Amino acid sequence: MYTSSKLKREFYKKWVKGLQICCSSKKKMDILERKKKIRLCADIALASAKNVTTSWSIALISEAQKDDENKILVDNLIGPELRLKPQNTTRQMIACHKRVRSNKILKKSRHVGQRMRKKCPPKPNLATYIAKTLVKKRTRLLKTLVPGGESMDEYSLIKEALDYILSLRVQVDVMKSLVNATEVLNQSYSKIFE
Repeated sequence: MYTSSKLKREFYKKWVKGLQICCSSKKKMDILERKKKIRLCADIALASAKNVTTSWSIALISEAQKDDENKILVDNLIGPELRLKPQNTTRQMIACHKRVRSNKILKKSRHVGQRMRKKCPPKPNLATYIAKTLVKKRTRLLKTLVPGGESMDEYSLIKEALDYILSLRVQVDVMKSLVNATEVLNQSYSKIFE
């Protein structure tokens, strides 16, 4: 189990290493390219700061590996001990796809039964009906926010979302501390050269 400070240190080391690789690979970048590289380095560093065991981290790394430009960066940041094997990610994706496909079949079979019943829910179950539709909408939204969430069931989705939120919090804390340190440094330099 990673403590917050250990995770912050690991993320910081990997993020800085990624930024150094990106800066050395291409000297002239416009603002949008720089923004994309910073975000890519932060995502890969976050996904690999812990062991690559969560679905969201596997999804982030496999998405980054699709682009040939990013392969060098990904390989340097995740290291050989954490490198994703293509057949394992393919198996995981197939397993997730089978779950999604079976869920789709179940949903279709439910819809056939619902069509035979009335469209409007009975009055006593109206509150339950509204609550279930709200939960479904929010679950669909959460699936779009968590990397790899489209193929997860509700339990896995909540578990992964909580882990992803905690990891994002670590990322934000490290970035804030870096910005604060830069501001203090800039103020010190401005006082010296005045």
